[in-house]
Amino acid sequence: MSGELSGQRLLVTGGAGFIGRSVVAGLVDAGAEVTVTDRRPAGIPDVREVTGDLRDPAVRDAAVAPGLTGVVHLAAVTSVLGSLRDPATVQEVNVQATAGLLELCRLRGVPRFLMASTNAVTGDVGGQRIHEELALRPLTPYGATKAAGEMLLSGYAGGYGMATCALRLTNVYGPGMAEKDSVVPRLMRAIRDGSTIEVYGSGGQRRDFVHVHDVVAGLLVAWRCGHTGPLIIGSGESVTVLELIEAVEKATGCPVPVRHVPAKPGEMPAVLVSIERAASLGYHPSVPLPVGLAGVWDEFRPR
Repeated sequence: MSGELSGQRLLVTGGAGFIGRSVVAGLVDAGAEVTVTDRRPAGIPDVREVTGDLRDPAVRDAAVAPGLTGVVHLAAVTSVLGSLRDPATVQEVNVQATAGLLELCRLRGVPRFLMASTNAVTGDVGGQRIHEELALRPLTPYGATKAAGEMLLSGYAGGYGMATCALRLTNVYGPGMAEKDSVVPRLMRAIRDGSTIEVYGSGGQRRDFVHVHDVVAGLLVAWRCGHTGPLIIGSGESVTVLELIEAVEKATGCPVPVRHVPAKPGEMPAVLVSIERAASLGYHPSVPLPVGLAGVWDEFRPR
């Protein structure tokens, strides 16, 4: 809704990234005054920028300017396999920098803090649907850092009355994925370049894919309702990796050469989420997977 955030002064961390650019556009369209902080320049017109690493206290100090009304914290190391290789760096970025941002918000009277989290905080729950009340039992350093971030948000909400919300995002895809290394862009690059895609294990792992435009809609719902605590944002429908490959083949009209490799440790066999809580607040995903995949292919297809 255009103008609904008029008068809000928001900081978006990671605003130059794939999800961040869409979030910034959505917030600006809704009337917010936005500051972006990222390790690289975002180059977004009419948006204040603070460039640097949020592990640096000076960068955090410049980003959390007096007068902010909220923070949308997207900056993070998001690779599960990367977290297994280098857990210390993931902890610095995902936990220590988050703690530093929260403390600055407390000191400077910033009342709201939304953070991008993940359903990996719950670990493997078998075939049951993941919901917000499940215990946190992450299986990887990445999941553990996001669980730690959620606990920090809970502590600042309970201890200082800050309105905090952890948006547990499923597998996000959509326009602007050219530099990402998640499964959807890997599939698109394999088709474009004529290469083979590696599928871990049998390819029967189930995942929920949510379009980035629906993520923005979910964030705005959470902001509008003043929701606190975790909130799952996804499509509510899961497909196997092999079904995803089939959907990509239909969307692109091209075959995907596949090579099966051993499964990786810490990988959840199934991610089936309930979006009932978000739906009760007014969130309704609107981009079907075939439509969304066709849009991604438009950016990857050879010209």
